[in-house]
Amino acid sequence: MKIETILGNIYSLPSASVDKFLELAELRPVFKGNLLLDADLFEDKVYFIKKGLARAFARLDNQDAIFWFGKEGDVIMGMNYVVLKQKGYEYIDMLEDGELYFIRISELQKFYQQDIHWANWGRCFAEIELRKSEERFISRQFKTARERYLDLIEQQPDLTKRLQLNHIASYLGITQVSLSRIRAELV
Repeated sequence: MKIETILGNIYSLPSASVDKFLELAELRPVFKGNLLLDADLFEDKVYFIKKGLARAFARLDNQDAIFWFGKEGDVIMGMNYVVLKQKGYEYIDMLEDGELYFIRISELQKFYQQDIHWANWGRCFAEIELRKSEERFISRQFKTARERYLDLIEQQPDLTKRLQLNHIASYLGITQVSLSRIRAELV
């Protein structure tokens, strides 16, 4: 996926604003298992997924709780660092080989300060992510595991074909055994 498409899916930037980004952005290959964000470190990069699949998770007592999947066109950044300049709470790793564009968060924040179009891009990104977080929270509170799985299939059918069952189960907040039962009932 082209970077212009990734950026434009959030907010339509004029070509001059995109050109500023392209002057600083780097494209690099990443491999399955690469850790992009580490909760124990200060992360100063924002990534844009050209190709590949990533997951965000929190770890407690050696158990991972997945709360986000990113695929082509998605943006990866540690919000704790962006907003508070603190270490994050999440780990983000690659579930597939891929390619990512990236720039330093400090450069992105300069864009916000110097270019109203980039400031609007950042506002729209935050609004979109807030809405997604609220939807996930409400879904966890009020929907059954079966309903959450059906929502995932309906909203992101390509993801269910690319993910391992244990990752889907973790994302849904259920055991792999429960997910297998739900899938068997639906067949």
